[in-house]
Amino acid sequence: MTKTAFVAIVGCPNVGKSSLLNKMLGQKVAIVTQKPQTTRTKIMGVLTLGETQLVFTDTPGYHRPKTKLGEKMIKAVGDGIAGVDACLFVTEPEGEIREAELELLKRLKAEKAPVVLAINKIDTIKQKEKIMEKILAFSSIYEFEAVIPVSALKEENIDVLIEELKKLSYESVHFFPDDTLTDQPERVLAGEIIREKMLLLLDKEVPHGVAVSIEKMRERPQGDIMDVEATIYCERESHKGIIIGKKGEMLKKISSRARADMENFFQCKINLQCWVKVKEGWRNREGLIHNFGLD
Repeated sequence: MTKTAFVAIVGCPNVGKSSLLNKMLGQKVAIVTQKPQTTRTKIMGVLTLGETQLVFTDTPGYHRPKTKLGEKMIKAVGDGIAGVDACLFVTEPEGEIREAELELLKRLKAEKAPVVLAINKIDTIKQKEKIMEKILAFSSIYEFEAVIPVSALKEENIDVLIEELKKLSYESVHFFPDDTLTDQPERVLAGEIIREKMLLLLDKEVPHGVAVSIEKMRERPQGDIMDVEATIYCERESHKGIIIGKKGEMLKKISSRARADMENFFQCKINLQCWVKVKEGWRNREGLIHNFGLD
């Protein structure tokens, strides 16, 4: 008898939701950086373990939006929560419970879906009693199905977390072929790989003001090389200069690192060409947000 559970991964920005998704899948499908709000849209990952299929939705970090793009991201969180079988709530081991987390828990309570709490980044804590303090604080305000301290970085308790989530599955056909990893089209994955490299290599406001459009993605007739052409959009001329860099060095570095990741993921040689264009204020322009597939 096959089983399925649709699981939304939720939490504040930069708590490691995408890292956890990648570790559970055993393959990178969501980009990961130390910068908050890295994930912009819902990214689905599929994990099939024998008779049980877990369909994960990695949502953007829950925050107070400042742009129309931010509003779309918060809408993606709401859409991700609605109608799922369970939620995986991710938080960090230190600090007080955030106001945004309390607000998110209220929304989860209204949905009445079972919630598993994952306290991520336990490898960063030397005083382990702080983890217990966080567990008690969260458990006093919400009745979780399970509370699992984990480390996505060190791969601690990932198997325990998966087993708890499997308990929330129900008798059902599998909605995806058993070898499916993600629902993201290849063009979206390629664009996200390029954006990840910019987030890692560039500082401050520039990375959040960029979008990537894959204009061409075509395998050559011989089948040994894939040609990828990408346009990087930024909001200001000054940002364009930073992305390109002196004598084009920064753009070369971004392209080189993105190409290596693409070759690893798509298992073929990649010929990557990147251009940079300016679209002022695109994060507040509905039409452009739609064109970039971020709505």
